[in-house]
Amino acid sequence: MHVLMLGWEFPPFITGGLGTACHGLTRALDQRGVRVTFVLPRSVDQEHAAHVALVSPEAPLSTYDPEAVPLEPGAGDYIDLEGADDDDSPPGTPRRGFRRTRFLGVDAGFAHPYPQEGEAAGHDVSWVDKVGGAASSTTGARSGTPAAGAPTEDAPPADAEHDQAPAPQPVAEYGMDLIDQVRRYASFCLEAVKGLEFDVVHAHDWMTYPAGLWIARATGRPLVVHVHSTEFDRSGEQVNQRVYDIERRGMHGAMRVITVSQLTKNVVVNRYGVPDSRAVVVYNGVELDTERVHLSGIRSRDRIVLYFGRITYQKGPEYFVRAAKRVLERMDDVKFVVAGSGDQARRMIEMAAEMGIGHQMLFTGFLRGDDIKRVFSIADLYVMPSISEPFGIAPLEAMGHDVPVLISRSSGVSEVLTHALKVDFWDVDDMANKIVAVLKYPPLGQTLRQHGAMEVRRLTWEGAARRCWEVYEEVAGEVIGATR
Repeated sequence: MHVLMLGWEFPPFITGGLGTACHGLTRALDQRGVRVTFVLPRSVDQEHAAHVALVSPEAPLSTYDPEAVPLEPGAGDYIDLEGADDDDSPPGTPRRGFRRTRFLGVDAGFAHPYPQEGEAAGHDVSWVDKVGGAASSTTGARSGTPAAGAPTEDAPPADAEHDQAPAPQPVAEYGMDLIDQVRRYASFCLEAVKGLEFDVVHAHDWMTYPAGLWIARATGRPLVVHVHSTEFDRSGEQVNQRVYDIERRGMHGAMRVITVSQLTKNVVVNRYGVPDSRAVVVYNGVELDTERVHLSGIRSRDRIVLYFGRITYQKGPEYFVRAAKRVLERMDDVKFVVAGSGDQARRMIEMAAEMGIGHQMLFTGFLRGDDIKRVFSIADLYVMPSISEPFGIAPLEAMGHDVPVLISRSSGVSEVLTHALKVDFWDVDDMANKIVAVLKYPPLGQTLRQHGAMEVRRLTWEGAARRCWEVYEEVAGEVIGATR
């Protein structure tokens, strides 16, 4: 089985769960013997990638020479990606542990699709407005015509190869139209995979759906789309119409729609009109790394409550601050550590200051590598107050680091975790009560740790890879049956 996989993030270029999920899933597929060619939307300095075949507009797939790179025994004609596995690796260095996975790099000219601090003034503005899309208010499934200039499921124009010029460099992170970059990515992918033999196209999240549709149409190969998040998760009811249209066309043009939770499947079926029979739930896994790293600068008497992840409206940061205020009215030896970045970071800091608890909240910014281990090593409790969380890998990571978790019921991960405290994101009093309970009553935290550690070991990427492989077999069989 050879899978052409389209993704927007991959370590070390990650901003959230999407990159982590792509890494864990491809690694597990690789270990099952599934060959994967992975196309990424960024150029990578070839100087740092002598050990892996990379394809970009300057180095198309036709120039790939497997004889020029040493191969591991039994790896066939796929490169062994034996790269550094620490976060001091130069940009573009692949991670260790891949034997059958090849990465194709696309020159996209920007880092990620999520807004960062200072890029959006408030959660009432759809983030796509900041990249050139015209947002429109909507409530429910749409079936309107595509917006002008938006990618469609139709085949690309005959002169699509002329779109291969490197993307212009943005003045700022979002100084260009992301929709246009999605189309450039699709055009490059279609050109790059000419002559490549594969069995299935697997596209992750909406940015890669046009590419998947074009390739599936051109090659006759089955398309599987993977929904890690929807526009309703990112923007609530004020969805961006252009993004919604791309998501809907991708889902309806695919033979299977993989969702990361039943919660997300319900959205896909009810808001996008996907038949229930074509939507499949495949829960994410976690790569356990329980090494604990000492962190200085925190008093031994301080109790640590951790927020870890993107600081965006979807993640509910304001509810975390409000709950922190309630907790500090009852306990004064608690520090609230916020590890992450995003467009709501400044607002979060301002809220803490306005409430008079700024000195009790520590903002670390975006963390990588050993810094992640350090922040988990000091945490007494991890809190995920998300308004809408399709899955949520961070709670699994916390449990893997022996940290009890308090999670929003509006999350996919709440479907699979039993030994976690759960709360409605809007109920800050209940959230504060449960935080206090864990901090004041050690037996509760100890019970959550013991049972959580056992529970999280059942949620593996190997299980997710096995289910995806079954989906690949199903759609490949259906294509063969239809051609007879």
